[in-house]
Amino acid sequence: MKKSENEKAWTICPECKGLGKKSQKLQKKFRLQYKKALEEFEQSNKEGIPPIRPKAHLNSCINCAGSGLIRSEKFPEVDNENYPHIAIIGGGIGGVALAVACLHRGIPFTLYERDTNFEARSQGYGLTLQQASKAIEGFGIFSLEKGIVSTRHLVHTPEGKVIGEWGMRKWLSSVNQKVTKRTNIHIARQALRLALLEQLGGHDSLKWGHQLVNFKENDNKTIELSFQVNGKIQMAKADLIVGADGIRSTVRNLLIGDAITPLRYLDCIVILGICPLSALEGLDSPLLDSATVFQTGNGNERIYIMPYTSDSVMWQLSFPMEEAEAKALSAKGCEALKEEALLRTQWHSPIPQILKATKANQVSGYPVYDREVLTTELLEKGKQITLLGDAAHPMSPFKGQGANQALLDALALARGIYKGCGPFSNWKATGIRKSVLTDFETEMLERSAKKVKDSAEAAQFLHSDIVLLENNQPRGSCLKGKDLME
Repeated sequence: MKKSENEKAWTICPECKGLGKKSQKLQKKFRLQYKKALEEFEQSNKEGIPPIRPKAHLNSCINCAGSGLIRSEKFPEVDNENYPHIAIIGGGIGGVALAVACLHRGIPFTLYERDTNFEARSQGYGLTLQQASKAIEGFGIFSLEKGIVSTRHLVHTPEGKVIGEWGMRKWLSSVNQKVTKRTNIHIARQALRLALLEQLGGHDSLKWGHQLVNFKENDNKTIELSFQVNGKIQMAKADLIVGADGIRSTVRNLLIGDAITPLRYLDCIVILGICPLSALEGLDSPLLDSATVFQTGNGNERIYIMPYTSDSVMWQLSFPMEEAEAKALSAKGCEALKEEALLRTQWHSPIPQILKATKANQVSGYPVYDREVLTTELLEKGKQITLLGDAAHPMSPFKGQGANQALLDALALARGIYKGCGPFSNWKATGIRKSVLTDFETEMLERSAKKVKDSAEAAQFLHSDIVLLENNQPRGSCLKGKDLME
């Protein structure tokens, strides 16, 4: 069988060292300005604020078209001598992405997943790739066969009045308007996860059915891990642990403890469902063209409907509810959740039809939580341990940022390990925290903190009268007066 583009072997680009960008030479005048400022600072006995060394502009690498990867007959040989062996805990989007990025760099890893197989439990519903729609190329995925590009986003009142519209179709309708907006890719979470797993090519370092129980950092700078496997305890060793095991991360709990940054309830519940378009036969609606995202709200309930695959849609209904009630409703199961959703959304077509046609076994619901943003000081408790994705910075689903940030985390960490632990580094003596982890965590937490904050705010304003403002922008933009991606 002919390999698809996504199944080819890749290795890092030698021109940009896998970064996808190359530093442009700093102009002479900026170098001279910095040199002069530094001399004046030193002559003043270092009083005042020292000058900041100017950074050269980064250009996209021409050799790899910005992906950081080039084709190869085979993946790089695993370099056990120079690089740390990484134990990746969690086989979701972030964990598998990190494994793929390590594979491309010859960094040894073992990927541990508590589930017994790929289909063992639901891995969520649909997601939207925003910043990561370009970063996904850094994992050797240059086309998402099951990804859907939306070109129109509408906001309605319950009666069906359009009060907001944006997207490529709106922007292109104005001949004089220059379109520079990126497009969003909608894809089922499991489809993206499978695309990443296929990059591993059946790699034998993926261990299913391994539930982490404990770990211990040894004086010899190795870590012992304990896993429960088929009811028995199995031991393993690693040089670095990366917790990519979700919002209820075992690694995070063992490292920091749950009491310091407990789950934070965001005062609302989400009910999700998937409806095949074939179940809506005879229903003629321009909203069901597989390229339109639409949402409807009344200031309390809000539903968001997007393409899930080319022949199905995913809906997400959310509304405020006391935590105890939300837990109780979720525990009642799919039938009760569907019934609740139907009662709350007798709105314009095709919303009631979509919810009614959704099979109960395709419905789920849960209270929405996040956690307070971590500090680097808390993460420094682990000399050879770090976190990424929801384990590090869980957030509400209302800004569509969870998977995006996990992918960016994974690529940043793999690049950091490749640069900081190479053959000419001294990481074994200085420690991987100083060589890699501190810089990685600082950047990750700074980048994701705003996403966590905006997602928490969205959980409030999307269930308020703000959602009813007439404005051709995402609802967050209506609130803040700037262009935010929902």
